[in-house]
Amino acid sequence: MAEAMKLQKRKAPSFHRKDIPAKGYTYKDYYSWGEDVRCELIDGIPYMLAAPTERHQWIAGRIFTQLTVCLDGKPCRAYIAPFDVRLFHEEDGSDKTVVQPDVLVVCDRKKLSDGRSCRGAPDFVVEVVSDGSVKQDFVTKKAKYEKAGVREYWVIDDEEVYKYVLSDGKYLENVYALNEELRVEVDILPGCSISFKEIIAQALQSEE
Repeated sequence: MAEAMKLQKRKAPSFHRKDIPAKGYTYKDYYSWGEDVRCELIDGIPYMLAAPTERHQWIAGRIFTQLTVCLDGKPCRAYIAPFDVRLFHEEDGSDKTVVQPDVLVVCDRKKLSDGRSCRGAPDFVVEVVSDGSVKQDFVTKKAKYEKAGVREYWVIDDEEVYKYVLSDGKYLENVYALNEELRVEVDILPGCSISFKEIIAQALQSEE
């Protein structure tokens, strides 16, 4: 009962641009909204997240599974959305960017010490493009991940895998055509690669 009362007292956010505070929302605000509000916060502005498609979930899930097997017994761990990432973490909760990558890998366990988020840049991030996320994944998030120091970032759309590897603070791009023979190495995780054979075969079946 006490917990229910706390939830009722939480201040619901307003997502109308005219109602957003001049300085934007912070992580402290974001956390107060609770789990019922599924959104990302970028530069203090909230962006609602739509429910993913079956194809999207299949691709993200299979990549997560392969990473989990590859990282078994190693210090790095793979996580799948929804999981908060505070790219520019501030101890007082004043940071204004919180994203939920589709798949991520964190090698520094200290970044997970609060038990509910990644505080700082993950080492590896994968985003699977949805109909409404093209600009976010290829422009907005790419810039944020690069600035935060995410060492490797993949974007997967309907036809290609875009692989960005950080070098001297800037992303270098490689593009691979999606097909059942494709296997892509994760540069920052030696010996780890992602096979798209099963991923693409199943994805194609779901579209028939």
